[in-house]
Order: sequence, then structure tokens, then C-alpha cells
Amino acid sequence: MNLKTHLLIAFIISLVCVVGFAFTSLFISDHKIIDFDSDIIAAIQGLESPLLTKVMKFFTFIGSTPVVIVLIILLIIFLYKVLHHRLELILLISAILGSAVLNQILKQVFHRIRPNFHRLIDISGFSFPSGHAMNAFTVYVIVSFLLWRHIPSKWGRSLLICISTVMILAIGISRIYLGVHYPSDIIGGYLASGFWLAVAIWFFQYYKEKVYNKKYKRG
Repeated sequence: MNLKTHLLIAFIISLVCVVGFAFTSLFISDHKIIDFDSDIIAAIQGLESPLLTKVMKFFTFIGSTPVVIVLIILLIIFLYKVLHHRLELILLISAILGSAVLNQILKQVFHRIRPNFHRLIDISGFSFPSGHAMNAFTVYVIVSFLLWRHIPSKWGRSLLICISTVMILAIGISRIYLGVHYPSDIIGGYLASGFWLAVAIWFFQYYKEKVYNKKYKRG
């Protein structure tokens, strides 16, 4: 795909995410999403068992900030030492830090209190949008984006997408199961992160194309 196609796709994704986030936040403010949240929470927490609780705590741990930091450090080492990429490091770090900052800003704007139906873990702070959901979406989407072209086989790429999708969904669902987030918090986190990633990748692709064209013209 050429630059215009990449930029158009990024623009459409960012627009969809912004509109989706706006509607989600509006429904939350107008208390029109209470029934949706309650039904999803009841369905997920209705599956509670000792084994499933351990599994969900594991996934929520995987999506925590300390684990994300370790994953990012490993990926930075891999990109720099193995693939010898420097520009991709800027995208990776910008995407992760930007997502974290955006999450804190949005939490302070909306001030949504966490659910108190049936908590299996204790946690403080505001609820919307979910930091774990944004962390998971940002990390696994950006990892997939950066590693995609380095995987030659179709099944390898499919496996990468499947693993990333499972991790994103599992981490989000774990927060609902453990009683620390509403489903709309998770959806809002995915949408906010999707918007930020679309913008970050848009600038990355634009800059990369400009650098390539500059070198090509000189050659």
C-alpha cells in the first residue's frame, strides 16, 4: 500500500474510535449504559470459580504496569540489537508513553467511580477508561504492527494476530470479572487507545515515507 492509502486507513480508524469513544462517554454521562454494564458484569461474574479467578488474576497481572514495562524493555532490546531499528523505537516508546498519559488525562476528566458490585481484588483510582485495557491494546497492537513484516509465513502472522487479540480481550475481561471495571470502561479504553495508535502510526508512516523519498531523490 502507498502512503495515501496508509494515511487514509489511519484517519478512518482514528475517526471511528473518536466517534465511538464520544458516544460511550455520552451514554455513561447520561446513565444510559447502566443496564448494558450490569448485564455483562452479571454474565461474566456468574462464571466465577476458584480456578477461573486464578486465571483472571494472572491476566490482570500481565496487563499491569510493571509487566508492561518489562515487555517494552525486552522489545526495545530486540528491535535495537536484533533488527537494528531505531525509528521503530521512537514509535514504540511514544505509543506507550502517550497512551499512559492520555489514560490519566481522561480519568481526571470523567472521574468515574469504580463498580462496587462484587470485587475480588482491591484497587483505587477512577474507572473510565480502563488503564489495563489501554495498556493491553497499545502494547499488543504496536507489537503486531512492528513485527508483522518480519514474519515471512502467513501462519506465523496469523498466530501473531491471534495471540495479540486473545491477550487484549483476556486482559479486558479479567478486569470485569474481578469487579474493578465496568464493560464500558474496557470499551472506552480500547477506543481511546485505538485513536492514539492510529495517530502515532499515521505520523510514523508519514515521516518514514518522507525520509525514504528524500534518500531516493538524492540517489
